[in-house]
Amino acid sequence: MFPSVIFTFLAAFQFHTFEFLVCATDEKSIFILAGQSNMAGRGGVTNGTWDGCVPHECRPDPRILRLNPKLMWEEAREPLHGGIDTKPCGVGPGMSFANSVLQRDPCLGVIGSVTCAPGGTNITEWKQGSDLYYRLLKRANAALRDEGKIRAILWYQGESDSADETRAKMYKKRLIEFFLHIRRDLPSPVLPIIQVALASNAGLYYEVVRKAQLEIKLPNVICVDAKGLEVKKNDTLHLTTSAQVHLGKMLANAFFDIGIYSVLIKAWVEKTY
Repeated sequence: MFPSVIFTFLAAFQFHTFEFLVCATDEKSIFILAGQSNMAGRGGVTNGTWDGCVPHECRPDPRILRLNPKLMWEEAREPLHGGIDTKPCGVGPGMSFANSVLQRDPCLGVIGSVTCAPGGTNITEWKQGSDLYYRLLKRANAALRDEGKIRAILWYQGESDSADETRAKMYKKRLIEFFLHIRRDLPSPVLPIIQVALASNAGLYYEVVRKAQLEIKLPNVICVDAKGLEVKKNDTLHLTTSAQVHLGKMLANAFFDIGIYSVLIKAWVEKTY
């Protein structure tokens, strides 16, 4: 009975129900962006230099903020991960994502992007207690000081693990552990997580990592498959600017898909019990 009721809710109300529920709050909508270089963004970067080209979909907007390296809010603009990733950054999916969600639902209000993705990291470097894990928690907690709600984690990582057989085979277990630990420590046990399955053939065990990403079945975890998105010809690892724009839109669509389902379940449970 429960699934049929949820299906009826989804069919009847869909996006408008979610929009109404989001509009009921004035909280800042916070998104954590974590992973490695394709989340940080290398779009438009050649030989360590960004070309400075900002697509319309990645334009700055006073309603889109980022938490800077000094843990202060500022108007977000490309490169969104500048100062967070020490390597040269360009266009990533974050600004396209933020503009897309605001275009679809202006009631989300101010978007707060908490950037946490340094290039070249493997999954073991994100384990509970590590420097990267601690930095993510520190930045997330700083973002919550001014009131707001963490709406989701956007996660794009795994290229480094695809180059090593042992890490690739352990990837699924380690990624699940990371997701469970970070939810518990934020704390937000059912926080939506939108992860990206690898687009680029980074290492010999690329398909092993992709399979692990696509097979993860946890509540409120959804996988966006980046396979087929254009990678740069000069390195075959990083997404082009146009591919990053497209990925941001894919992540936005996934956020609303997972958000509708989560909110309706919560509303139905509260009304019923």
